[in-house]
Amino acid sequence: MTMPTIKLNDGNEIPAIGFGTFQIPSDGSTYTAVSEALKTGYRHIDTAVAYFNEAEVGRAIKDSGIDRDQIWVTSKLWLQDFGYEPAKRAIDLSLEKMGLDYLDLYLIHQPYGDVPGAWRAMEEAQQAGKLRSIGVSNMTPKIWREFVPQFATLPAVNQVEFNPYFQQTAIRELMAAGDVKLESWGPLGQGNQDLLKNPVITQLATKYGKNAGQVILRFENQLGVIVFPKSVHADRIKSNLDIFDFTLTDAEMAEMVKLDKGKGQHDPDAPGVKEMLLNAFDVHAND
Repeated sequence: MTMPTIKLNDGNEIPAIGFGTFQIPSDGSTYTAVSEALKTGYRHIDTAVAYFNEAEVGRAIKDSGIDRDQIWVTSKLWLQDFGYEPAKRAIDLSLEKMGLDYLDLYLIHQPYGDVPGAWRAMEEAQQAGKLRSIGVSNMTPKIWREFVPQFATLPAVNQVEFNPYFQQTAIRELMAAGDVKLESWGPLGQGNQDLLKNPVITQLATKYGKNAGQVILRFENQLGVIVFPKSVHADRIKSNLDIFDFTLTDAEMAEMVKLDKGKGQHDPDAPGVKEMLLNAFDVHAND
């Protein structure tokens, strides 16, 4: 299968579906899961400094035997490293941990603190060839309006919580002006059984001979959202990729759009979120 791609506003083309590694332990589990994903046909792997598994992702990529330029690799800068100089060091450290010469995409993970300083370091790293594309994550309209006008370069993507119950209409409108693409974390609602058993979704699954997750991922893909479902189970890793042999009709897409509740599980604007995240852990504890 040739993996469909989505063109970013910087001209790079990102695989439309990838493999997420959030909360997969760095005890060999990440190496095994990423190896399985690459063997299955994924060519887009998403990790982060704060996932503590960059090294295993890098090792799985190296051991896959697949040419480096055939795999899109994303990592993210943790807010402990925001600011110009800390971000410069963090970018080099991620490359070192992963054993890579460059990253295809690097994101501001949690947008609090000296975001503009971090962004300048990312722009320089992009110009130096260390990062191909740069973007942000967890930006609400409020946070977007605070920081993005200070950037010399528009983000290529904003990675946010997105699923049929939370379709992020407000931030998508802001992003559309600069052709900034949306990446979804938690594209399956983080296992929300109410979502997976929603009658609209289960009826479509029956019609197309698919499971609920495949219908959800196809809906998101047809909206132009970049998705990277996560699993450590080989059969689920395979089925999550098997979404390109059916197409939802315009009427079915409209029914899915109506499922939006306009609210997610994570609110980046909530009081205390910055402090909670900053104190959650030390990403350099084992450096």
